[in-house]
Amino acid sequence: MLTAATGASAFFLPTAAVLSQTAPDTQQAKQRNAGHYRFRVGDISATVLSDGLIGGPPRVYASDAPEAELQEVLRRAFLPADRLTLNLNTLLIEADGRRILLEAGAGQTMGPQGGRIFENLAAMGLRPEDIDVVVVSHTHPDHVGNLRTPDGGKAFPRATIFAPRADWDFFVRNDPDLSYMPVPEDFRRNFAAAIKRSVEPVTNGIELYEAGAEIVPGLTTLPAFGHTPGMANFLVQSGGDQLLLTADLAYHPIVNVDRPWTPGPDRDKDAALASRRRIFDMAAADRLLVLGFHYPFPGLGRILKTDTAYAWVPVSWQF
Repeated sequence: MLTAATGASAFFLPTAAVLSQTAPDTQQAKQRNAGHYRFRVGDISATVLSDGLIGGPPRVYASDAPEAELQEVLRRAFLPADRLTLNLNTLLIEADGRRILLEAGAGQTMGPQGGRIFENLAAMGLRPEDIDVVVVSHTHPDHVGNLRTPDGGKAFPRATIFAPRADWDFFVRNDPDLSYMPVPEDFRRNFAAAIKRSVEPVTNGIELYEAGAEIVPGLTTLPAFGHTPGMANFLVQSGGDQLLLTADLAYHPIVNVDRPWTPGPDRDKDAALASRRRIFDMAAADRLLVLGFHYPFPGLGRILKTDTAYAWVPVSWQF
């Protein structure tokens, strides 16, 4: 949820560069690998849509890790010592006759490598106007940034937007106290401002939900409080198949699944830990297919219970 930097000004893009749907340079787009991944959950057609990448210092995402152990874990995973790259894995499902997008993505609120969801929709032959519903798990910028166009309009003009009520009250209706976040003060101010800017176009008509509610048949929200006051997880069900979307319960499996380290951005770390354990235990016991929002693309796998924590097992790529 952070862009890698060494100073406050580089932790966050300038205000004027907040959101973008601008198509990338054509040659650059041609050189990219696929940014969407199709699969099925029973009778539901599902597609992981990448909105790009963000990232930051590994310490932010593993706040209580012993430094030597953290560096060794990164080294053994062939990851840089100074930056942990995070993906932005949104999910498009077709259920109950509607196209439903789970998480809006960051746009460029969190750095210049976000905002790719629109080109990936286009690669599927879809436009933003084709989305009927957008449901966000919580209102951090990397989950709501794409709700606003560069000129201040609704990025998904026909969509009904759903957001958790407790997050809306904390981040949008009030001036949130973000002193718990392990980042410079300038970052916190810009972070809070980006949330309010991102949701401005959808404030009228927003649908606020309580975690536990069913949004449409086949899509249920699960309480996952702690990271934010109202964060939800999503359970997609069709027939005997289920898919669990874990939002920001964990940032990267290397540090928050395979190791039990605490994400620094969790507002209530005790509540977040309880949510993580409860939902990971459920995922392991029921052998659920899991989608991690920030995990390496396409973010699909399963969670095993171990003696000390859990283990992330990516699914085999389906062609």
